[in-house]
Amino acid sequence: MKSREPGSVTLPGKLPATLRDELIMFRRDLHMHPELGKQEFRTTAALKARLEAAGLAPEVLPAGTGLICDIGTPDPERPMLAIRADLDALPIPDVKTVAYRSTVANRAHACGHDVHTTSVLGAGLVLAELDRQGLLPNAVRLIFQPAEEVLPGGAVDVVEAGALNGVGRIIAVHCDPRVDAGRIGLRAGPITSACDRLEITLDGPGGHTARPHLTTDLVTAAARVATDVPAVLARRVDARSGLSVTWGRIESGHAPNVIPQHAELSGTVRCLDLPAWRDAPDLVHAAIDEVASLHRAKSTVTYVRGVPPVVNDAAVAELLRDAMAARRGPHAIEDTEQSLGGEDFSWYLEHVPGAMARLGVRVPGDTRVRDLHAGDFDVDESAIEAAVELFTAAALLNGTQET
Repeated sequence: MKSREPGSVTLPGKLPATLRDELIMFRRDLHMHPELGKQEFRTTAALKARLEAAGLAPEVLPAGTGLICDIGTPDPERPMLAIRADLDALPIPDVKTVAYRSTVANRAHACGHDVHTTSVLGAGLVLAELDRQGLLPNAVRLIFQPAEEVLPGGAVDVVEAGALNGVGRIIAVHCDPRVDAGRIGLRAGPITSACDRLEITLDGPGGHTARPHLTTDLVTAAARVATDVPAVLARRVDARSGLSVTWGRIESGHAPNVIPQHAELSGTVRCLDLPAWRDAPDLVHAAIDEVASLHRAKSTVTYVRGVPPVVNDAAVAELLRDAMAARRGPHAIEDTEQSLGGEDFSWYLEHVPGAMARLGVRVPGDTRVRDLHAGDFDVDESAIEAAVELFTAAALLNGTQET
């Protein structure tokens, strides 16, 4: 496909102040009422009501949370662009002292999904108005997805529900507290890591700590699994694949002089490379069995597939680059590195080409080191307008593509 120059498309001007204010208030309302994955009923209802007020016809997904909404008239000869947002919050307390702090105990939008959702809503409202004026060159689908934080991710259910039918490309953003508001980080190729969950149980007959030679020293076996399995994998996988096993929980025993009969380990498997991720379950199973058997422990492994890496399609990443450059200039774009975090946006890319940009949410000039999934996470809300501009321009530029 050949793209026209960005200058051949007339892009809308700045957001009206009334819409900017409305979107900030919408985001704050979501922030005050966070909902966990597959429980986003209030969020879904709020989106549905606002889209219907704009004259659109959103469809709630079969599970009752999340929705899709088409803008414009689909053309079978020109697959539409989808713009995706995720709705769910995290099960952590909000420790900020702002007026819009979470009102739900141990629930917080600490990953910026409220910003993603509000930005896609804002883009939808702008695009709906352009469509009424006859200025939308091709149909656009908004996808508001539940349960991004729940492995293997709500994207799997959304795809199964047919949300990608007729879609040719898909785009999204993810908040990045290391990038200034008003800017995006972008790269072609892998931008996130694969992330799977690992649960291991080790069992033995137990016994007295005075006689470990007569039984299975299960604590030592668990310790060796924790230390040796990552080392074994490092020699069986190309180091450039970035396969990493990291433990978050090890439990065993109740008394200092009793060798326990049971131990548990939980952790994550992360991988930068898609082919290596596909081979990871068999490799991890084999390494665990070998180490556990060496210490006479019986192992049971539960390997939960999470998400593959998000691999940005080069052409769609270029579309996002063109869109941001057309709205804010090339200085508003910076190169970004591949993250070891996981994102279920990758499941969409198993079906259609797409790209995700990192949306800057840091207050310009702020030198504090901030991260996602922290109870004090917050954003410079001007990032919402930047994301709306990005999505709107991408939809218009994508709609002018020639075959």
